[in-house]
Amino acid sequence: MAKKVMGQIKLQIQAGKAAPTPPVGPALGQRGVNIMEFCKAFNANTQAMGDFIIPVVITVFEDRSFTFVTKTPPVSQLIKKELKLEKGSGVPNKTKIGKLTNEQLKKIAETKLPDLNTQNVEQAMKSVAGSARSMGVEVG
Repeated sequence: MAKKVMGQIKLQIQAGKAAPTPPVGPALGQRGVNIMEFCKAFNANTQAMGDFIIPVVITVFEDRSFTFVTKTPPVSQLIKKELKLEKGSGVPNKTKIGKLTNEQLKKIAETKLPDLNTQNVEQAMKSVAGSARSMGVEVG
């Protein structure tokens, strides 16, 4: 018989650095999940992903067991890493902070494709380009 799902928790945690401190501890603690067990499993799964922030969806079952699925890093993180930026522009419509080539755009789109609601790389590239523009990064 299938286990009954009690709920889902969505968090964004730095790869390989889950710890029982907020936001992880309180979010899991209120559902009765073994926090250290989650932290060890998450860290083992994500330690090769560098210093990205990794979105994770944790499904908690009635018997307090859990499963989790990691997603790809947010597009803004991928753009910042690709262009070696600290942060996006404070005034993206006036202050431009970098430029993505079409090759870089395609690389980011292909990385993000599994988590997007399209399987078309061209559509994914449009989505990434929109995120880049909102950060003050030129595309082209």
